[in-house]
Amino acid sequence: MSQNLSQDPLKRLFAEHSRHWQDNLYVYPVISRRSGGLSIGVNLNPDKACNFDCVYCQVDRTQRPMVRKVEPDVLGSELEAMVRQALSGELFDDLRFAEVPAAYRKIRDIAFSGDGEPTICPQFPAAVHVAAEVRRAYQLHDVKLLLLTDAAYLNKPIVAEALAEMDANNGEIWAKLDAGTEDYFRRINRSNVSLQTILDNLLEASRVRPLVIQSLWMVVDGEPPPPAEVEAFSQRLADMIARGGRFKMVQVYTIARHPAESFVSPLNPGQIEAVAARIRAKVDIPLETYGGG
Repeated sequence: MSQNLSQDPLKRLFAEHSRHWQDNLYVYPVISRRSGGLSIGVNLNPDKACNFDCVYCQVDRTQRPMVRKVEPDVLGSELEAMVRQALSGELFDDLRFAEVPAAYRKIRDIAFSGDGEPTICPQFPAAVHVAAEVRRAYQLHDVKLLLLTDAAYLNKPIVAEALAEMDANNGEIWAKLDAGTEDYFRRINRSNVSLQTILDNLLEASRVRPLVIQSLWMVVDGEPPPPAEVEAFSQRLADMIARGGRFKMVQVYTIARHPAESFVSPLNPGQIEAVAARIRAKVDIPLETYGGG
């Protein structure tokens, strides 16, 4: 099912994912197109540390970070305050969120998604525990604990332990996979690990719990995604399924905010659907598409 991003003010809200909120250091509110409502973001990378250097990344790394470490107690206080403001409606008194439609005002998730890879942060397990405690304290039974990750470190024991706590608290992993071949992976994600490492980690994690695959496609140097690359991506998914991997959904989307590199730009709706059609023809996984604005 495709999401219609032509509505105003939703179009503006979906494009504005600022991670700065009032005086907070870590916690920020987002109206998320993919979550379908209010996502409370937890930025575990105020130092902007990441092991990927994606060509489409919107994080400005030219400015020095004001905060370089995560303090779980401060994070917890900010998270509780944000939950209270959302539940009371106070959040939507702010001009930035005043036009949010009623259907999008519900808290959908608490998302570890910030200025880098969350699992790099040494306090990731502590942050998961804090979020789980807040979720229980405010009886947010339908709210997910969400991890957006490049999957490079899902195999680390300390990360696996934190994922187990997420699993016990309506957790969900949205794992990045933007390529089917090593060459395209290097071109788009510019990572410090190989594509095979990512695939191995995705397979092992998806054997424990079903994952959501988030896959961003774009125009590069004036050209849409090569059909052979989309075929290779689809085959990677099919191979993991054949080996016991489980996937809830594939999210096929494109650039919605200002990217890092000038040689990339969003796909148009027809190009997004062409990518989706190739994936659907190869694998039997629920798939949703999201436009760029």
